[in-house]
Amino acid sequence: MRYEKVIVEVGQNHVAEITLNRPEQLNALDSQMAEELYQALVELDANPKVRVVLLKGAGKSFCVGIDVNELSDKTALEYREWIERMERPLVAISKMKKPVIAQLHGVAAANGMGLVASADLVISADNARMGLTAINVGLNCVGPVLPVARCVGRKKALELLLYGNLISASEALALGLINKIVPKDELESQARQSADELAKKSPMAVQIAKSAFYYAEDMDYAKQFAYMNEAFARLCTTDDAKEGVEAFFQKRKPIWKEK
Repeated sequence: MRYEKVIVEVGQNHVAEITLNRPEQLNALDSQMAEELYQALVELDANPKVRVVLLKGAGKSFCVGIDVNELSDKTALEYREWIERMERPLVAISKMKKPVIAQLHGVAAANGMGLVASADLVISADNARMGLTAINVGLNCVGPVLPVARCVGRKKALELLLYGNLISASEALALGLINKIVPKDELESQARQSADELAKKSPMAVQIAKSAFYYAEDMDYAKQFAYMNEAFARLCTTDDAKEGVEAFFQKRKPIWKEK
């Protein structure tokens, strides 16, 4: 696919980068960008050269949410189709086999915060802020609050949804919305280092771990164990599992199969 509002790059170390590229609009999501982001995620998930996807924004901010210039002259059905298109990337990340790391800087607001919460892992600059801000303009973030709630729980999610305040990186870390805070001038190198480190793991083990985690998330407790045990048993039959154990005993680096 030809991209105009996102930049897609596949590196040599099995790490791909998607850059939201509307810096003058602070990477606000319009319909075209949302569709391009969704397609980029799907295509990279199917690319055998890619093991990890790094998601970031160009310019001053990660993403300030939906472009409000598109908020006019639609029927209820058209609004439904439009918002579903905007939120497809959030759902897509959970369905991908490969992990997505968000590289957060500046502001992540509304659907931008939803993207951050949807990412599997988040490396944040120390000056980043995020919030479900749509309530402040007479709207709401009932879509983005879903991945947020899975990170922070019901009470805090409702507070973020109903008040629409921006929170600091340190508060986001305490709430479980991000994994690590780094100085803003080290964000690029630290996020890339995290992606490179993850890409060195067995792609089969990583992909089964991620897929099984999301699939089992809504099961009851006993069924979660049953499903996870089945996933582990499947993994044990793979070449990567055999190679990993053999390399451990031989005190060498494993050579993983390309997936």
